[in-house]
Amino acid sequence: MVQVATRAEELGYHEVWTFQRLLYPVGHAMGATYRSVQDPIVTLSYVAGVTSTIQLGVAVLNLPFYSPAMLAKQLATLQSVSGGRLDVGLGLGWVEEEFAASAVPMERRGKRAEEYVQLLRKLWTEDPVEYRGEFYALPPVHQDPKPPTVPPILMGGAAPAALRRAGRLADGWISSSRMDLSKIHEQIAVVKESASEAGRDPEALRFICRGVTRPGSDGSALLAGSYEKIRQDVADLAAQGVTEVFHDLNFNPEIGSPDADPASSMRLAEEALEALKP
Repeated sequence: MVQVATRAEELGYHEVWTFQRLLYPVGHAMGATYRSVQDPIVTLSYVAGVTSTIQLGVAVLNLPFYSPAMLAKQLATLQSVSGGRLDVGLGLGWVEEEFAASAVPMERRGKRAEEYVQLLRKLWTEDPVEYRGEFYALPPVHQDPKPPTVPPILMGGAAPAALRRAGRLADGWISSSRMDLSKIHEQIAVVKESASEAGRDPEALRFICRGVTRPGSDGSALLAGSYEKIRQDVADLAAQGVTEVFHDLNFNPEIGSPDADPASSMRLAEEALEALKP
């Protein structure tokens, strides 16, 4: 991770990203990409210490697996030690076994998220903090130190309700790895419409594409094929309204599988870093 992050910074990349997978259920069909995943907050804290300018993003942290106060503290600390370089992607979770292991219900997690985001921002900006909602409550408390700047909150999700929630509440939206990127403009339009209805400026929002990138494949999908085509695909995504693309190479089994050869994986990753640099 250090080698990739420091080289990305040297090459002028804007941001490095990681993601979360708490558990991998036995026999699950989600694939080898999710079989072996480091904790994203610990990972980004480590990367923050060996870099100085590159932004640090997570896509996404699943809210139900943390208490709001605990996550607010961890992210405020990371924002502080990184010098304000954090982008916080938040999601609701979808793997039943992860909810069972965390002893939280899957039901009404969308409504819970709305309170959760409010509470995070209160803990980062108000003193003292007091909150009483349907799902979460805080007696009058202090939580210090505050982050030097409030980290942007970016919300994931592809369902219409999730898109509308991002438009109402978040600083931007992150697409999922399973999305048909040829239609991403449709999701962006829903987010923007929701933002407008909430009295927010839709043009101020960020739209981040978690782009499954497959160099050398047949090129039938966006972000697949030759490096020249992939670079053109990035431009095409910008024309659809995407403001940022992060190249996710983990779906190449030669890179993302836990059985892949580490030296070969690093060679392929470095090749892609060089070929796709800004």
